[in-house]
Amino acid sequence: MHAPVLVLKDSLSRESGSKVQHANIQASKAVADIIRTTLGPRSMLKMLLDASGGIVVTNDGNAILRELDIAHPAAKSMIELSRTQDEEVGDGTTSVIVLAGEMLHVAEAFIDKRFHPTVICRAYNKALEDALAVLDKIAMPIDTNDRVTMLGLVKSCIGTKFTSQFGDLVADLAIDATSTVGVDLGQGLREVDIKKYIKVEKVPGGQLEDSKVLKGVMFNKDVVAPGKMRRKIVNPRIILLDCPLEYKKGENQTNAELVREEDWAVLLKMEEEYIENLCVQILKFKPDLVITEKGLSDLACHYFSKAGVSAIRRLRKTDNNRIAKACGAVVVNRPEELQESDVGTGAGLFEVKKIGDEFFAFIVECKDPKACTVLLRGASKDLLNEVERNLQDAMSVARNILKNPKLVPGGGATELTVSATLKQKSSSIEGIEKWPYEAAAVAFEAIPRTLAQNCGVNVIRTMTALQGKHANGENAWVGIDGNTGVITDMKERKIWDAYNVKQQTFKTAIEAACMLLRIDDIVSGIKKKQAPGAGQAPKPQIEGEGDADNEQMIPE
Repeated sequence: MHAPVLVLKDSLSRESGSKVQHANIQASKAVADIIRTTLGPRSMLKMLLDASGGIVVTNDGNAILRELDIAHPAAKSMIELSRTQDEEVGDGTTSVIVLAGEMLHVAEAFIDKRFHPTVICRAYNKALEDALAVLDKIAMPIDTNDRVTMLGLVKSCIGTKFTSQFGDLVADLAIDATSTVGVDLGQGLREVDIKKYIKVEKVPGGQLEDSKVLKGVMFNKDVVAPGKMRRKIVNPRIILLDCPLEYKKGENQTNAELVREEDWAVLLKMEEEYIENLCVQILKFKPDLVITEKGLSDLACHYFSKAGVSAIRRLRKTDNNRIAKACGAVVVNRPEELQESDVGTGAGLFEVKKIGDEFFAFIVECKDPKACTVLLRGASKDLLNEVERNLQDAMSVARNILKNPKLVPGGGATELTVSATLKQKSSSIEGIEKWPYEAAAVAFEAIPRTLAQNCGVNVIRTMTALQGKHANGENAWVGIDGNTGVITDMKERKIWDAYNVKQQTFKTAIEAACMLLRIDDIVSGIKKKQAPGAGQAPKPQIEGEGDADNEQMIPE
């Protein structure tokens, strides 16, 4: 009998074989179960307490998973899924997790029967290809200029969210905002940059109905000298600067030795003349409003107010870019280089209003704004945060439609159609891959099933009725109305999903399931490598800034 050979260190724990796959599947199912109740219009909310004691109340799959602190590696990769989904298309974060969890769940039976994971993955990938083909078949094109259709679409995507009780409010806001900032790239492509050019300002107070999309921008600033400068200007000429309007100081400490008394006066005079020059250069263009990202000295402020020009200082760069987009100005880096074409004349009104106890500057009624601000009002911070999250989703959906104007049915109808088609196709597949392929077909039913569960109808009856309707393939648009749980035609109920959201959901879910299935070894407990020859001697500890207040540093 040979002595056992130790390859791995004692401190390492290693799991391998089917044990790992079972563990991964369990973990993924656990994550999917957390999220499962938040799918569909009748969804529950989750309340999360974060480390600092703040609360998040939401049913947005991504927002929930982002807050969770999870130890299991497989569960972590599930969370990455909803994040990529959120970044890619902005909607369908919940369904991705539910679908991936289900895919792994059906694979468990095969692993018990000693199927090789690659066989299962091969079948899944085949199923994915066929599923995307089905999507293409049932997708219907849509005219993006038809406001009613767009509204129905965005509404059905936010129907599952908290704000659906306020009717069309959020959907309207989202469509207005995205169609404002859309830029035509030619060839029928539209680019909508939500992040840069749509700013959401949350102002607690007022009612949700007061929320609106401004034809222009607003920001949380007041003019520099409120008493002297005008706070309301109609058709302002706006100049945007990116440089300080004050005397240039030395970079770091600069010493100037003055021998004679009068040199001091000369020095001060030079500073004043420098600023006067700057102001004269700017005032040549007869602006009504000067906005700078940097400082603005008292003297410059004096010159401006004498000329009747309002000025705003220390504005964020992003806000400045938005103003430039909205009123057609160009952000100028040096006053010497100002040209007539850099002056923004597109705005209809500049005014400073007091909302709550803060002053906000509005530059609104722009002619053709390419940036806008969504002003959200509401009772409390939590409410506003949730509305903002929903608005993000709604705007992503609107953006997706503008980019790729195709629709598929919602309410689980798409998944059922895919499932029915895959079941029919599975009979033509040869060899061992047929069974996992069939299982993948069944897994797609997770979404309508979860919808039915969340409405509280009899799940088994509803599912069998639905499968019956889809099996003969007559109407691809039959699904569950998430509010009542009744089986209806999705076309009539206007329950739709964006094509590329669905496509991304399927792709992400199946690819993730394949990835997790192919893991067959988990080695944990790996320590950082020590320098050779260091041995196991305890290192002398050098105090860094971070651990200056650690307990172990203090010798007893």
